[in-house]
Amino acid sequence: MTKENAIKLFQDHRVRVHWDNEQEKWYFSIVDIIGILTKSVNSNNYWKVLKSRLKKEGSELVTNCNQLKMESSDGKYYKTDVADTEQFLRLIQSIPSPKAEPFKVWLAKVGYERIEETEDPEKAFDRAIETYLKKGYSKNWVNQRIKSIEVRKELTDEWESRCVKKGIEYAILTDEITKAWANLTTKEYKTFKNLKKENLRDNMTNLELVLNMLAETSTTELSKEKKPKTLSESKGIAKKGGSVAGIARKDLERKLGKSVISPLNANELGQKKGSKEIEE
Repeated sequence: MTKENAIKLFQDHRVRVHWDNEQEKWYFSIVDIIGILTKSVNSNNYWKVLKSRLKKEGSELVTNCNQLKMESSDGKYYKTDVADTEQFLRLIQSIPSPKAEPFKVWLAKVGYERIEETEDPEKAFDRAIETYLKKGYSKNWVNQRIKSIEVRKELTDEWESRCVKKGIEYAILTDEITKAWANLTTKEYKTFKNLKKENLRDNMTNLELVLNMLAETSTTELSKEKKPKTLSESKGIAKKGGSVAGIARKDLERKLGKSVISPLNANELGQKKGSKEIEE
């Protein structure tokens, strides 16, 4: 099984999937999903009828769907309608099926929780702590992770005040910070830890989290002091902020005699310790 062309099992059924490394997205074969959820003898026809109905409802799902060449049962590759995770969940909402109902209930619950968090942001932190503990992270690690969220929020608030655009420009500046302290871009760092869509910080050791927080805090303070007016100026500040942690990392590595950048991800860290808790 490769990153580029994988087959995943869904309740003993096969769903053709494709991992796009550039976009960092999974794409799922729509007719495979429909076949599983509806038990239709002709998934292609079902999808054709559903597409027509969705268009009449004004849904953008059909318009935004991509096509990728995927292997069919005859061993040949054909263009196939695919959906990313967000589109996949939207599609499920339009399929009347007992198998789709658990997904619909979950989506309703998540939507309700997001509304609650908008009204009371503290609930988001409470749920985050609960989720991390359920995944097996130690309380010490969770405290560090929650602090890192606070540090990141302060940094993005500063970027917003400097008219840095969310999305691509945030990613560009984050890459500058990460390269300066870890000598890796965010994507390279995730590859190093064998990650795809997972959050990089959720797979850092305590030490990696601390260094990343130092890099982001330094960047925030420098930005407040220098008041950059362009993306180019913000990139320079991001590099300087990250280098503060980069110097600290190199000094520590010289004294330890080893790298502090760990290739292990959250699952591997837990297995290495022989414990359910991820404490490193």
